[in-house]
Amino acid sequence: MRKEEAKKRIEKLREVINHHRYLYHVLDKQEISDEALDSLKHELYKLEQQYPEFITLDSPTQRVGGKPLEKFKKKGHETPMLSLEDIFLEKELQDWQNYLKRLEPSAQLEYFTELKIDGFAVALIYENGLFAVGATRGDGRTGEDVTQNLKTIESIPLRLDLRTSDVRKGVVEVRGEVYMEKKDFERLNKELEKKGEKTYANPRNLAAGSIRQLDPKLTSSRPLKFLAYDIITDFGQRKHSQEHQILPALGFKTDPGRICKNLSDVLIFWQEVAKKRENLPYQIDGIVINVNDNSLFEKLGVAGKSPRGARAFKFSPKQTTTKVSDIKLQIGRTGAATPVAVLEPVEVGGVIITRATLHNEDEIKRLGVKIGDTVIVERAGDVIPDVAKVLPELRSGKEKEFYFPKTCPSCLAKLSKPEGEAVWRCPNPNCSARRRKNLYYFVSKKALDIDGLGPKIIDKLIDENLISQAADIFTLREGDLVPLERFAEKSAKNLIEAIQKSKKVPLSRFILALGIRHVGEETAI
Repeated sequence: MRKEEAKKRIEKLREVINHHRYLYHVLDKQEISDEALDSLKHELYKLEQQYPEFITLDSPTQRVGGKPLEKFKKKGHETPMLSLEDIFLEKELQDWQNYLKRLEPSAQLEYFTELKIDGFAVALIYENGLFAVGATRGDGRTGEDVTQNLKTIESIPLRLDLRTSDVRKGVVEVRGEVYMEKKDFERLNKELEKKGEKTYANPRNLAAGSIRQLDPKLTSSRPLKFLAYDIITDFGQRKHSQEHQILPALGFKTDPGRICKNLSDVLIFWQEVAKKRENLPYQIDGIVINVNDNSLFEKLGVAGKSPRGARAFKFSPKQTTTKVSDIKLQIGRTGAATPVAVLEPVEVGGVIITRATLHNEDEIKRLGVKIGDTVIVERAGDVIPDVAKVLPELRSGKEKEFYFPKTCPSCLAKLSKPEGEAVWRCPNPNCSARRRKNLYYFVSKKALDIDGLGPKIIDKLIDENLISQAADIFTLREGDLVPLERFAEKSAKNLIEAIQKSKKVPLSRFILALGIRHVGEETAI
């Protein structure tokens, strides 16, 4: 990307991010997912790192949260409530450690890792042991005074247990997350829906909306909880891990976390958490990694809006943003012509994707997608990724319209669309693309399930003119396979044996393998 193009892209990204952050933080509304917004912020951060001369004081990367609403009193933070820089990849984790070592070459790095609860950050201030003031993060320097609402949360102690402390008569500040458990969120959302009231997209939005109610009675009716993660007050703690021992002694619930001696330990913790996250009672979106030595943490300082000594290592998003570099037509085994977005490579759900389905011509029109657009792509489970939304506000003016082809890209037959259907089809049964896809299906796991015969081998056999239709597979001999690349006598023998074995599949599986339109697994039986 040229410098001038990068500047325009940065400006567009800032405009869009600021718009969605205002909706979320100020108006309690949400038009795109947190993951999609994170992806845009990540792109902006990377571009600003590449072109630091374009960083401005009002860039979204330089501030935290949103402006406080006028309906609450404003409350300043003596120590700014910073947010954490996100990382998603193991390489980014290693890059961060390398960065720390460049800053402090002699430092012995030890980390404290804990769950990153997807909640609403607040600061609690105690005077002489009594809860005095509670404030939201706001823009990091000034939040909203929501003391009365926070007092309704049972897990926030109104008086600290300071029997073992020498700060009984001073000020104590604790920070943490207000959250709602998943079961409570589902129950409450159903109740709101029955009453015809506004429902919420996720537990964090509901927690935030509950804390920012003018009537504390409404807040008290909602099952909110608080989890502490930081102590601003000096209790003599030399390590962050010690704070997690002090917090329960003061009367707070906290995540026990884990001390990690190196990045390998951090990765093990992250992987363990990733496996159990769905079974946790509350939503988490990753882990927090802190340099455990508090003096080193302070010495490392702050870069922009984030402490250098901490990172949020998030789970791979199921939604993210990328750009459409092209749109191509893919012909399926039944002739269905499916438009596919060719994407700039991006990780979604732990997998690098380069393509996403656009389903059909009607979906392209509904989305309004153009070649060159920035889009939100999503992937759930093993489902093929698709384009969920276009972000037209990020257009540069160089995007190109996509006009649905009238002919098959493989055989050039005229496409047809039967009345009442949304899908254009290639009517030519001898279309090479259709025949190739039929062969893929014929040998697939749910059909004949021929071990060792997948799309790549099928392609090789077609290219060598050894097969052109399903019946040809059963005429193959070991001598046909041995000369092919990556085949030896043993692998050729194994494949021929697998082909012979497939002749004994149940009749229903054979019928299914024929790929007859409208004949699925149930009909085949």
